[in-house]
Amino acid sequence: FHPAAGPSEPKMAGADGDDSLYPIAVLIDELRNEDVQLRLNSIKKLSTIALALGVERTRTELLPFLTDTIYDEDEVLLALAEQLGNFTMLVGGPEYVHCLLPPLESLATVEETVVRDKAVESLRKISQEHSPVDLEVHFEPLVKRLASGDWFTSRTSACGLFSVCYPRVSSTVKAEIRQHFRTLCSDDTPMVRRAAASKLGEFAKVLELDYVKSDIIPLFTALASDEQDSVRLLAVEACVSIATLLPQEDLETLVMPTLRQAAEDKSWRVRYMVADKFSELQKAVGPEITKNDLVPAFQNLLKDCEAEVRAAAANKVKEFCENLPEDGRETIIMTHILPCVKCPEVRLNIISNLDCVNEVIGIRQLSQSLLPAIVELAEDAKWRVRLAIIEYMPLLAGQLGVEFFDEKLNSLCMAWLVDHVYAIREAATCNLMKLVEKFGAEWAQNTIVPKVLGMANDPNYLHRMTTLFCINALSEACGQEITTKHMLPVVLKMSNDQVANVRFNVAKCLQKIGPVLDNNALQTEVKPVLEKLAADQDMDVKYFAQEAISVLALA
Repeated sequence: FHPAAGPSEPKMAGADGDDSLYPIAVLIDELRNEDVQLRLNSIKKLSTIALALGVERTRTELLPFLTDTIYDEDEVLLALAEQLGNFTMLVGGPEYVHCLLPPLESLATVEETVVRDKAVESLRKISQEHSPVDLEVHFEPLVKRLASGDWFTSRTSACGLFSVCYPRVSSTVKAEIRQHFRTLCSDDTPMVRRAAASKLGEFAKVLELDYVKSDIIPLFTALASDEQDSVRLLAVEACVSIATLLPQEDLETLVMPTLRQAAEDKSWRVRYMVADKFSELQKAVGPEITKNDLVPAFQNLLKDCEAEVRAAAANKVKEFCENLPEDGRETIIMTHILPCVKCPEVRLNIISNLDCVNEVIGIRQLSQSLLPAIVELAEDAKWRVRLAIIEYMPLLAGQLGVEFFDEKLNSLCMAWLVDHVYAIREAATCNLMKLVEKFGAEWAQNTIVPKVLGMANDPNYLHRMTTLFCINALSEACGQEITTKHMLPVVLKMSNDQVANVRFNVAKCLQKIGPVLDNNALQTEVKPVLEKLAADQDMDVKYFAQEAISVLALA
């Protein structure tokens, strides 16, 4: 800041020591201070200072001073832009609100985007407080100046201001605003076209229907085939708003060709945007166009070559199916959507939304079309896909019921117990516990326990250890009788295993299932085995056996 007094600088207190000038003098000192934090604090106190000055001096001294001193750190400018949006009453109410325009206009042209956006936000806010006359006399000229500014920064800011003044000005001024917006949509700078595209839907909403057709649609078509994909994808967003405004019969000719083209855009970002907005588009264009146009487009997005696009489309499967017209829903899902579920992320999405999809289709048909997919995912080469499907198993089990589960899925659950990836074996063990909680101990005794115990004789010691991990997980859910009768003998027998790793896991397992067993079994069966293991040659076996003895209080 220049210490020399500028023309707009309020005169300091004279010899008579007029106190009413004090706050602004302090403010000016603080705003000149080297310390950013101090400058920031004084900006945040602006409303207090304005109150002290009164409306007249706020308008004649404070605002001109602020307008002239706008060159500071971005955070100070950001605070200023925000403060000014709440200043209407401090300048004397709506009839003087236009006094706030000069400082906000300069803030709307600075280089830092965050500051510009905040200035535009405050301008939009105070535009509502302008009378129609003031809008035309003060606000609209500001928008024009920004729209035809030399710097792209001011032109991007203008894009956000058209829609707030359009509804309340005369038809001549409206025509000028439309013209400015058209010009910015074909600006040489991509940033400006991007700003215009991002406000296209909002602007369309305030236009009269005829102008939506004559002005907005050509702009939409042009922006949707812009050379920059960042502009094209914003046009897709506007498509939702535009489609909602048009009568059904115009959609086919005015919007659909552009939307079809976007769904097949060479840039994956644009296709991603179509996928991401799919449910909204579907609601906007209605059931007929959905059936003829969106279903094939959706199929392609589900099969897209880019994983991000497939995933975005997969996230919309549930909503898309729910929003389909009742009469053709099942056919569309069965013939068009489910066959696309070749890619793991799409399948997993359908499976994770199974309860919702189930309501739409019915479980019998679902199980026929999904089962091959589930089996394939369960054996997918990528272990993370296998892991994800394991996590959905309890949900599937609950939806499909116990008979179906035993017949088709039980063997998968068992196969995972011997997967070569430890994370899968661990998840599979946890999955068994959840299934027993769902289907009960009797089911466990008949279907799960025999298979788990059978693995105790497996030549691979990792599989033998899995038996122990499963017993750890299942003992509580299965209860005392099954644990004592069926599981305990197997654990005790494994205490003679050749592999030390298995032996110390026996000690850990006995410690875990101990609380489920009755005292008799603990004293007569568990204690002798733990004492034998506590004298093992292997350090770890010794350690875990001694720990089990002390935890179970068997010493």
